[in-house]
Amino acid sequence: MAKKTRIKAKLKKGIVTVKAMANHVMLSHQEAKRAKKEANWINYMTAKVNGKLVYEVSTSQFLSKNPYVKFKFNAEAIGAKKGDKVEITWVDMKGTTQTSTGKIK
Repeated sequence: MAKKTRIKAKLKKGIVTVKAMANHVMLSHQEAKRAKKEANWINYMTAKVNGKLVYEVSTSQFLSKNPYVKFKFNAEAIGAKKGDKVEITWVDMKGTTQTSTGKIK
């Protein structure tokens, strides 16, 4: 079972800054061939607050192991406040899905 994605979210002056680190090996085709394993990396990631999508990205094999993402969104636009939960979900090439949550501080 994959470890959870570490999430830190901070509200300041109406803007929420989210920093997240996903725990994933992120094996590119070249690395997988060398290690005689199957290529596998996170190819899709979303973040939601109160059921509203605030971040969505398609990724490639060129992210590092345990990729770190940072993004910001306007809290007032979606009604987010301190104590609300940020839910980050990612899907990898093998179809493994992992969802983690963190509170806005």
